[in-house]
Amino acid sequence: MATDMSEAIRQLIQDRGISEELILKTIENTLLAAYKRRFGNADNAIVRFNDDNRVVSIYARKKIVDGVYDPVAEIDLEEARDLNPDAEIGDDLLIEVDPRDFDRVAVQSAKQTAHQSIREIQKDSLYSEFKDKVGEIIIGYYQRERNGTIYVDLGRVEGILPKKYQSPRELYHVNDRIKALITEVNKTPAGLQVVLSRTHTDFVRAIFELEVPEVYDKTVEIHKIVREAGYRTKLAVYSNREDVDPVGACVGLKGVRIQAVIRELEGEKIDILKYDPDPRRFIKNALSPAEVRDVIVLDEGKHQALAVVGDSQLSLAIGKQGLNVRLANRLVDWNIDVKTDAQFEGMDIASESRRAVSELFGDTEEISRVSELPGIPSEIAEGLLENNIDFIEDFLALSEEEIAGLKGISAAQIEELRGLIEEYVEIVEDETPLPEEEAVVEEDAGEPAGEEEEAEEYECPECGAKITVDMTVCPNCGIGLSFEYEE
Repeated sequence: MATDMSEAIRQLIQDRGISEELILKTIENTLLAAYKRRFGNADNAIVRFNDDNRVVSIYARKKIVDGVYDPVAEIDLEEARDLNPDAEIGDDLLIEVDPRDFDRVAVQSAKQTAHQSIREIQKDSLYSEFKDKVGEIIIGYYQRERNGTIYVDLGRVEGILPKKYQSPRELYHVNDRIKALITEVNKTPAGLQVVLSRTHTDFVRAIFELEVPEVYDKTVEIHKIVREAGYRTKLAVYSNREDVDPVGACVGLKGVRIQAVIRELEGEKIDILKYDPDPRRFIKNALSPAEVRDVIVLDEGKHQALAVVGDSQLSLAIGKQGLNVRLANRLVDWNIDVKTDAQFEGMDIASESRRAVSELFGDTEEISRVSELPGIPSEIAEGLLENNIDFIEDFLALSEEEIAGLKGISAAQIEELRGLIEEYVEIVEDETPLPEEEAVVEEDAGEPAGEEEEAEEYECPECGAKITVDMTVCPNCGIGLSFEYEE
């Protein structure tokens, strides 16, 4: 067969986007299918194109024999020498086959093979092209809607925008322009299926890459995005350069950049905040636009924290139907409880957390009882109570002999108790130390203080020696003296 195919090949490349190599392979398979239909098999069939691929021919490779048993694969020597005078037995001879010798059924079978091959090639080509675009934004046009799913014209393929991937605040009409994120590309019997989304967080990320050059070139990076499509989005961003403000870069001069993103999201609220590796500061930022006074970590292992805000900021921090704090939880991956100052004061939290809270507020809570010491083992506190010691002051007043005589308290427990007291209790000593012992003498019917009688004498309460009011130490036993007067 000699056929000028250049125009047909050019048309297929233009209309179907199929490479010339694949088209030539399809033509070859089509001729082989027709040959097989005509002669039973195509093992000895060969398809060749000329140098410029404008002409294609099909040949039958036949072995030269002396006596033909298989006319499809063999040719008699005399017949072969009519075609090539130099032919010898055992040689192979290529004999061109005229496709016009193929019957109608063979031709029809070849056509079906060609169509199927072209469809498969086109599907594979489109699949490879769109598979590489997953995670990218594409623009198409609204075609129709069925059972909530919108079908979008993407040019050579049709995309689908399922109901669950549509923002609740958006409404489309025929031929409306739709910008969406490619999330999936699947092969189906009906053709290529390209799944689109406008609710995915990566859609917001891709929009920022388009609108903010610093995000596109990685000067500013997005740490995490959380979103309730149609209502609110929160982005945590950070900068790889000290001289670039990540939040300011995303907002743009006079809010030009962020307004472009908001318009694309049909008015959805967007909070851009600075990422911070310190969970306290990150939580504080995440609750924007509310102003958070302090953040207290209640349980670092379980990622539980308490955010304290002013009364006027509570509703703003929680958000409508709890949306703001819910998004903040997802953004920082912590469980955040928001309280006002008054609510916080009424909370009953662990003494260790209370101490951390007091330090954050610049307010040291006074610990008076042994049982209030952070981390105090219950057996130590209960053991001291059995010895009638409840307050830390009572314990500190004990001598070493008295401490050693405590029942049910070991020396190791005493050392542990002293360590906790040293860590958590501030001991303030009197600036004017008293003598080790002092005697208090009350005058039964004396004069008011300052009206002393020089000759009046008293007895030392310790040894009974004679003492006077001007003495501070007993001359006999050396005990310290002091005098109090009653009116």
